Amino acid sequence: MPEQIPISPEEIIQQIKFSRLMPKISQEIARRKIISETAKAQNIILSELEIQQAADSFRLKNNLSSSQATLDWLEKYGLSIEEFEQLIYDNSLSLKLAQHLYSDRVESYFYEHQLDYTKATIHEVILPNFDLGMELFYGIQEQEFSFWDVAHQYIQEPELRYRGGYRGCLKRNEFKPAVSMAVFAAHPPQVLKPIVIDKQTYLIFVSEIIQPKLDSEMRYLIITDLFNQWLQEQIKQIL
Repeated sequence: MPEQIPISPEEIIQQIKFSRLMPKISQEIARRKIISETAKAQNIILSELEIQQAADSFRLKNNLSSSQATLDWLEKYGLSIEEFEQLIYDNSLSLKLAQHLYSDRVESYFYEHQLDYTKATIHEVILPNFDLGMELFYGIQEQEFSFWDVAHQYIQEPELRYRGGYRGCLKRNEFKPAVSMAVFAAHPPQVLKPIVIDKQTYLIFVSEIIQPKLDSEMRYLIITDLFNQWLQEQIKQIL
């Protein structure tokens, strides 16, 4: 087998089609055009300092600590130096446009949608039937055994079992509706009564509910959410 197989641009486009990625690629192209045209209309301009800071941040995030590491990364993704500079510029322009359009709406949006940003830290065990779930739930309530005992006995996947069924710190929209209602009505730490969804029984331990704070991270998240919502509407109109 030859060390390197030549691949033409036409073959790349064909493979994108065969991989059913064309809709996604088309959306990304439309996104770039919308950002560029809107920024021009809004007179959004990037300074040399902003571009340099963005490039430094990108290299740091991607562990490109040397010139050789950067060149290797460019080769891996088939990018020229000019294309790399355009990538940095586009990313920076997107961020600056988002801030320009939505930075003054952050506070009002946060207080109107505060519940949407509330998070819950949960552990869960998926059981084969509701009767078993109720039996285990009452066993935990009577302190015959703990939720962790149930997790270690009934979770099959080794890593998830080791974590005691830990699913993470999740927002409301990351839960199924029936689960979300029960989770955010809990008083942590609390094991919820079993919930049946699609013939599966969920036994859930809510360890913490985290109320959102309007800090710099939250501001960035809200601006990003609003900007992406706006972009999706613009893309729909185009495509």
